[in-house]
Amino acid sequence: MSEQSASGLHFVRYAASGRNRFVTGIALLAALGGFLFGYDTGIIGQALPYLSKDLHPSTLESSWIVAVLLIGAMIGAGISGYLSEAISRKWTKCISGCVYVIGALAAAFAQDIIWLVAARFVLGLSVGTASFVAPEYIAEQTPPKIRGGTVTFNQLMVTLGILLAYVTGYGLRDVGYNWRWMFGIAVIPGAALAISMVFVPHSPRWLVKKGRVDEAREVLEQTRAEDADIDGELQQIQDVSEAEQGWSIADLFRTKVRALMVVGIGLAVFQQFVGVNTVIYFASTIIGYVGFATNQAVLLAVMVGVTNFVFTIVAILLMDWVGRRKLLIVGTAILLVALAVLGAYFQFHFISQNASWIGIACVIVYIIGFAIGLGPVFWLMISEIYPLAFRSQAMAIATICNWAANFLVSFYFLQETKAIGRGPTFWIYAAIAIAAIAFFWVKVPETKNRPLEDIEREIGGEELAQATSGGSGGSDGSGSGGSDGSGSGGSSGSA
Repeated sequence: MSEQSASGLHFVRYAASGRNRFVTGIALLAALGGFLFGYDTGIIGQALPYLSKDLHPSTLESSWIVAVLLIGAMIGAGISGYLSEAISRKWTKCISGCVYVIGALAAAFAQDIIWLVAARFVLGLSVGTASFVAPEYIAEQTPPKIRGGTVTFNQLMVTLGILLAYVTGYGLRDVGYNWRWMFGIAVIPGAALAISMVFVPHSPRWLVKKGRVDEAREVLEQTRAEDADIDGELQQIQDVSEAEQGWSIADLFRTKVRALMVVGIGLAVFQQFVGVNTVIYFASTIIGYVGFATNQAVLLAVMVGVTNFVFTIVAILLMDWVGRRKLLIVGTAILLVALAVLGAYFQFHFISQNASWIGIACVIVYIIGFAIGLGPVFWLMISEIYPLAFRSQAMAIATICNWAANFLVSFYFLQETKAIGRGPTFWIYAAIAIAAIAFFWVKVPETKNRPLEDIEREIGGEELAQATSGGSGGSDGSGSGGSDGSGSGGSSGSA
């Protein structure tokens, strides 16, 4: 693998060496926020068939139990931008862990549908906050040589959370009040996140913005190599912080920046509109459609979780070698085929009656396509296409749009299958996947090993590159795709 890559074996070697072990540990602890997101995403699909026997929710109520978390997540993502600046990334994540513990306990002890919906909303506040702040905190703590790999820890932990949710669901299948235990066990990782955040350092970039420069220097001395230019990086962080002060949210939709926002929001919306979270949330339900009993469906859902986790690792190893855009297009094409066949499977009964294995195979192939494409690439690319001068604000908007799209798809899935049938529902997702591939082909640039200025010129033109060049080149080492060609937050930086 090229020396310009910080992924794969190159990343592993540097992440395990010297002071990088300390920052790798910090990144893993911060990525517990991603684990909470993944566990809650996966466990609802496992719990739903069982809680239905106790609480007897209607189709509409089942939709609310799943989707209300996403309303909370939108609100959480919206307020996290303010909290991360006001009280720090570290304490925002600590609060997120505490809120998650409260929500998990409330869900475990729910006595009726309204109680459970309220608990799921509280959980949403936590996972929405974590989904935004975790990558931001990790990116700002990590040195350029390993930043690309450590930022993807968050996505990897999401898939691990989903996998362990499926394993937990299967392991508790014959336990009394099993759905309550499925929700209650989440207290453990939530508490782990809250407690661990007490002991990690603040982001040096946040410290500089608060005028605590000496403390920022101490953090950089802990997380950078002994021969690193600490004073130089500190000065660059200060320069970028000053450049950011001239930008507002309104500027994000002006002519010069609009093209960047279209790309980011397009990635956010398409990631959800291809139906991924219907497969994750309702994995057991979909597999149940294929004809398996509840316990068998839960076991097969574990296979979905293993596939998601394994192929996310594959994507991380390939990201800086194959390129983001290629993985994005190829992965979406793979899931398009799976959706089209899955629609035919449900629409034409002679297929399902004579080859039930096709349904399971389609779900697995779909997850492979998503795990190597839209899953990790979306979060990585929105950190690369925005200059640092307005990266936080732009990423927050893209994250909110992602959660909003997630809500729409998840809320209407059960109702849609009831109204028009399972086959047409998956064909609609397939049609959206075709539109997504066309959008990626025309609008999304390749960001691997490219200076940010080149990306800005390709998407927004020369005027945007000049307008942001003073503070957006990743000069603080905390951003993405700096002028040194460091790719995603330095993920392609030279060794």
